[in-house]
Amino acid sequence: MALKQVTDASFVDDVLNQKGVVVVDFWAPWCGPCRMLGPVLEKAAETLPDGVQIVKYNVDECQDVASQLGVRGIPTLAVYKDGQLQAQQAGAMNSAQFSEFLKNFISFCSTTVRFPLYRTVASFLP
Repeated sequence: MALKQVTDASFVDDVLNQKGVVVVDFWAPWCGPCRMLGPVLEKAAETLPDGVQIVKYNVDECQDVASQLGVRGIPTLAVYKDGQLQAQQAGAMNSAQFSEFLKNFISFCSTTVRFPLYRTVASFLP
């Protein structure tokens, strides 16, 4: 499953104006750790509850938002809840590490989350 690509022009609509949790993956096609993280995020996106989404921001094609956020290395994940930046984390992660990172923000989701957190997080694991 391909994740939605966001740009400087679409960032406000695709991230800041969204309800729930949006994880933004700042990446580039030439970045080895980004290529390792990509499949982890794609698999996770298939199992996320309502109110949680993952999008990708290519730093080679756009730089304004990354610069404003002070993104200095890639991959970097930025987590937004109802348009407000909650956290940033740089570096590649495996499925278990991403699950652990994301579970800190799942509880922020709107009441449309229908599954217990442990079932959602466990679904990321192989």
